[in-house]
Amino acid sequence: MAKIAMIGAGSLVFCKTLMSDFLATPALKGSEYRLMALTHKRLDKMQAFVKRMIKDNGADATVTATTDRREALKGADYVVVMIQAGGVAEFRQDYEIPLKYGVDQCIGDTMGPGGVFRALRHIPALLEIAKDMQELCPNAVLFNYANPMAMCCWALGRVPGLKFIGLCHGVQTTMDLIASYVGQKKEEIDFVAAGINHMAWFLKLEKDGKDLYPLLKANFEKPGYYVNEKVRGEVMRHFGYFMTESTGHLSEYLPYFRKNKKALDLYCDEPAFGGESGAYYKYCAALAEKFTTLDPLSIESTKLGPRSAEYCSHIIEALETGEIFRLNGNVRNDGFITNLPSGCCVEVPIYVDRMGLHPTVVGALPPQCAALNMTNVLVQGLTVEASFTGDPELVMQAVALDPLTSAVLTLQETRDMVAEMLAAQQSHLPQFAGKRLRPVSTIKIPANVKRQDVPVDPALAIANRFAKLAKA
Repeated sequence: MAKIAMIGAGSLVFCKTLMSDFLATPALKGSEYRLMALTHKRLDKMQAFVKRMIKDNGADATVTATTDRREALKGADYVVVMIQAGGVAEFRQDYEIPLKYGVDQCIGDTMGPGGVFRALRHIPALLEIAKDMQELCPNAVLFNYANPMAMCCWALGRVPGLKFIGLCHGVQTTMDLIASYVGQKKEEIDFVAAGINHMAWFLKLEKDGKDLYPLLKANFEKPGYYVNEKVRGEVMRHFGYFMTESTGHLSEYLPYFRKNKKALDLYCDEPAFGGESGAYYKYCAALAEKFTTLDPLSIESTKLGPRSAEYCSHIIEALETGEIFRLNGNVRNDGFITNLPSGCCVEVPIYVDRMGLHPTVVGALPPQCAALNMTNVLVQGLTVEASFTGDPELVMQAVALDPLTSAVLTLQETRDMVAEMLAAQQSHLPQFAGKRLRPVSTIKIPANVKRQDVPVDPALAIANRFAKLAKA
């Protein structure tokens, strides 16, 4: 009889999905669910709905609700985290301030200025949860659903002895697409996917030992396929491999697709979530507005049906029963991908049984794939370090290295933007209390300025000599 703490149970729709999965899992019969949120408004609604699900389906389970995190964690076997620090209000700052400076984000929760600042809000909260777990439930497994997944899990990976996994549905939903693109049943395709969260590469796609990549690549040369996923299609055409995440997500992680109007018109002109400006923020804001007058649970069915695509219930089932389950999850890189940094967060195949989580060693990614991953990993590492040290300069440097931001802004513009975001979100960034970016003034060069008499760089001297020879 498992004890499962749900931290962030005010996330009504997502918490409902997970609870429905748990209650539909026979191996979790008799389990105890502890719903925790910061306020009672949504928490009480969630508890009432779960009680109805239990009653209407004759499920063997108990549910309690609390605003005390420590109470929820005490003696727990599993801890599911689905927090969103700052809510929609801070998400708006993540999107609107960068847009003012010319950084046009679509999703803004994984990379870019929005992803960096979401991480800075979430990491302190996650570390507090981990600290409480070490005291109250040291043997529990933490399931993290909070984005940005890679940055959050990188930070969790620095907590000694913590058992955790980061969960995303990018791999399984992308496999649905790939199966349709190659005309095969998903369950009949053998695949290996690895990389980083939201940028994992499908390294192998086979059916009965036959490589499916030639067919996938041939189909993506056809306009009817290419138009569905221009960004992913373009990356595969030039770098050789298909990857997780849609056009909207992937367009933010690389410098090629959102840096100017020409690129946006060419690659990000698709319908909802195809890459348009602020798609995810606008969606969340519209839902939040709608939920002020409508309780989303009032239109949800209490009937327990087939489990969703989320991995969580299947992992707990495997841990409880020993029945082996395979998934792709996010863990600390302890040699699993050899050409990505040790200690960073990687997304790799993982097997689960009663003995625990067993990530597989993938080895080296194709060098071009590792190189694209590294453009994101470097930003992730600086962001995690900034959160641990409270150094605002590292925040600026992380954003300055972001592929999209660096394709659009100068260093001074980036500094000005980060300073404004730090000021706007200071109430949710306790690690930077009382700290500011150091001022860096713009140096104006008068027309009559004389260069200082200093030794000439040898390389420059040689270049000048060749220039003179060319003119002669």
